[in-house]
Amino acid sequence: MKRRHFATTLLAGVGAAWGLGAAGLAAAQGAAAVPAQAGAATGAATAAGSAAAALPVVATFSILGDLVRQVGGERLQLDVLIGPDSDAHVFQPRPSHARQVRQAQLLFSNGLGFEGWIPRLLQSAAFRGQHVVVSRGIEALRSAGHGHGHGGHGHGHGHSHGEHDPHAWQNVAHVRTYVRNIADALCAADAAGCDFYRQRSQAYDAVLAQLDTEIRAAWEPIAPAQRKVIVSHDAFAYYGQAYGVRFLAARGVSSDSEPTARGIVRLVQQIRQEQVRALFVENVTDPRLIEQIARETGLRPAGRLYSDALSAPGGSAPTYVDMLRHNTQALTRAIAGA
Repeated sequence: MKRRHFATTLLAGVGAAWGLGAAGLAAAQGAAAVPAQAGAATGAATAAGSAAAALPVVATFSILGDLVRQVGGERLQLDVLIGPDSDAHVFQPRPSHARQVRQAQLLFSNGLGFEGWIPRLLQSAAFRGQHVVVSRGIEALRSAGHGHGHGGHGHGHGHSHGEHDPHAWQNVAHVRTYVRNIADALCAADAAGCDFYRQRSQAYDAVLAQLDTEIRAAWEPIAPAQRKVIVSHDAFAYYGQAYGVRFLAARGVSSDSEPTARGIVRLVQQIRQEQVRALFVENVTDPRLIEQIARETGLRPAGRLYSDALSAPGGSAPTYVDMLRHNTQALTRAIAGA
């Protein structure tokens, strides 16, 4: 049966699609709460008692911390090294971070070169636990400048993640793999809680599957030729590949890569030639570059996207699901309303 939004205007269609998406996601979360709560009840029987029984674990950054929390719940004592609205590209571990890592049984990292400081931190912390790379098993994209560009323009020779683009969490399908890897690692470290972790991970996987469906529905009324967006750094290639959106970035895959003047000129020319409609700042990057491009092109920034970090609690994107919903709403509304 055709969706109602096909009988309306494009902008109304986007709103309808995402409106249905939000309702559908809420329904999925409600449905998922039943097995998650059931898991909590059975898990609580084995985890009952003192907080000292909680498994000490560390996640490297806020997005990953939320995923670990969704699976591990109250059975974990979770520390997150890089908090909300903070940039992992410029993170410098302190002695307090080394102490947190030293005390952990599990350290969860994204991998793919995202946390280039991890080897030094593990060595300084004398870490003896299990290092879990949650991106294991995904098909990673190659970074711009390593044979397959993803929209980066003229970024300089600053920090690089290496061969692969690490921002795989921008594709919900990859996060479903992350969640399975998290559950496997928790089960290996805490066999008594394995049923609890499996129930929670399966419930959350259902929410993620519904989220993926709703993102696709939100983009459905927008013609592929119009799905072009300007962003600060090349953090959205996985989202673009999954949902048919073309992102043009002034910087490379790292937020501290410096664009060249020539690269900016080429990007401005491309924006004008291709009539790009949407321009966004990001929560972890300096907005001045996007503001410069806005002045050169006459485009007004359409809002803020969350790329490498969640918002603080009470913000627009305090969880992974909230982040993807916020970004998709902002993108589709900006393009449809331009």
